[in-house]
Amino acid sequence: MMIKTGGQIVCEALVREGVDVIFGLPGGAILPLYSTLGSYPELRHVLVRHEEGASLAADGYARASGKVGVCMATSGPGATNLITGLATAMMDSAPIVAITGQVNRGAIGSDAFQETDITGATLPVTKHNYLVMDTRDLAATIKEAFHIARTGRPGPVLIDIPRDVQAAEIEFDEAEYDKPVSLRGYNPPTTADEDAVAAAAKLINEAERPVILAGHGVIISRAFDELRELAENAQIPVVTTLLGISSFPDDHVLSTGFPGMHGMAYASLALDQADLIVNIGARFDDRITGDIKRFAVNSKKIHIDIDPAEIGKNIKVEAPVLGDVRAVLNQLNPMVNQTTHTEWVQHIEHLKAEHPSLRIRESDDLLGQQVVKAISDATKGDALVVTGVGQHQMWAAQHYQFKNANSWFTSGGLGTMGYEVPAAMGAQFAHPDKEVWTFAGDGGIQMTLSEFATIAENKLPVKIAILNNNMLGMITQWQDMVFNKNFYANSYTGNPDFVKLAEAYAIKGIRVTRENELEGAIQEARDHPGPVVLDFVIRAEENVFPMIPSGQSVEQLIEESL
Repeated sequence: MMIKTGGQIVCEALVREGVDVIFGLPGGAILPLYSTLGSYPELRHVLVRHEEGASLAADGYARASGKVGVCMATSGPGATNLITGLATAMMDSAPIVAITGQVNRGAIGSDAFQETDITGATLPVTKHNYLVMDTRDLAATIKEAFHIARTGRPGPVLIDIPRDVQAAEIEFDEAEYDKPVSLRGYNPPTTADEDAVAAAAKLINEAERPVILAGHGVIISRAFDELRELAENAQIPVVTTLLGISSFPDDHVLSTGFPGMHGMAYASLALDQADLIVNIGARFDDRITGDIKRFAVNSKKIHIDIDPAEIGKNIKVEAPVLGDVRAVLNQLNPMVNQTTHTEWVQHIEHLKAEHPSLRIRESDDLLGQQVVKAISDATKGDALVVTGVGQHQMWAAQHYQFKNANSWFTSGGLGTMGYEVPAAMGAQFAHPDKEVWTFAGDGGIQMTLSEFATIAENKLPVKIAILNNNMLGMITQWQDMVFNKNFYANSYTGNPDFVKLAEAYAIKGIRVTRENELEGAIQEARDHPGPVVLDFVIRAEENVFPMIPSGQSVEQLIEESL
């Protein structure tokens, strides 16, 4: 037995969980833990400028590394500022453990200074959460939280610890760290039922026009080789969801883009014309399906997913397969016949030729699409790419050619503007040796640009590409196309000079206004050893095409005439 404080127990538990980076911002209710943290050099603490930045950085770190991201905040506003990041992680299945301080146990429920019921507030946006009222429960709680965050369908877990629980000293047996996690009723599946796998294989072997819909589950389970084996063995075109981008190389002959509201036209048409859709780790979300009554009505559907709640939730499927994607594909692949589907693959190539979604029209102004393509060409598709949410996100998804697995990070389900800078910071911490680019809009970046200071302080060589049109581009597009050109609250007249702003943070700033400046500016940014902000002044009103209006189907697909 040893005498340990609650703060020491927390830190040692984190070390045993393999944590190496923590994103956080201290406050009074979590100071006992912070006063201990400095004694653990294995735990690198990154001092963010806003708690939302901490949770989004932990999200980016988790997605890039495959490990659990960790963030910390104090009680009250510190804890509530984490909520957007937790909701982002919940919607996109990113494993995070958030540790928050709480007022002393005796003050809980008294409306004490900076008291908030954060477990109640985060109940809808966490996989699980805890209020730890006894220091003796800390080690087991942290171990259990990490287990829940990383197993099954990953997600965020919050641990709220009162100040006096952190400060208390107890006799502690280190064997507590080694006790196995036992959670009654929590048994996430791994391998699938053999009959279910066989039924799926039978449908694949009988199909004449199959399409794989690869989702984020492929990336989470690291099933890249298994997906490629299935596609190549049966010569099945691969369409990815927005979050499934980089699960399959874009330069592969079977790669067929991403479908849906702003996806490639040929990807949406491929799904519509298929006789079998093999959904691997995707949710059949509304941005892909549109009107579910008209989605891919001529196809049978296989749905492989680790979360039973997702199977049949939106779309009826003929072959549900419950299990971890990688394990299921290892079961499925030996049962799938080697074949060609020559006519179908050739038809997909015709669709690509007839609906060239990636053409960039000529313009006297700099276009966002030109910026993305130029960066893709310069990096040869080898960078880690992070985006915010909006038009720049769609252009990045369309025009950056992803060749490496797990190299694309964006907020899909929640659509979190401001994701780009903190998440890129987290991705760079996860891979300090890799080139990280983040695409941002001039609107979204102002939501979390305080993390410029964190990036500069930690000398992170993140390259920040702002597609600056002085407006909320996607809002303007919807007002233009859906709301009868009723433009309101869509443009800015008070944007900062982003180059001067970057320089104020001791970050290199570059402004680009013409297409012939792109190559030189991008190379200058890549050659610079530290962070760079590039202000790309793009055409003010430029819509993203293709577009399937919300709630519609591929029948209402709008393609730009060039």
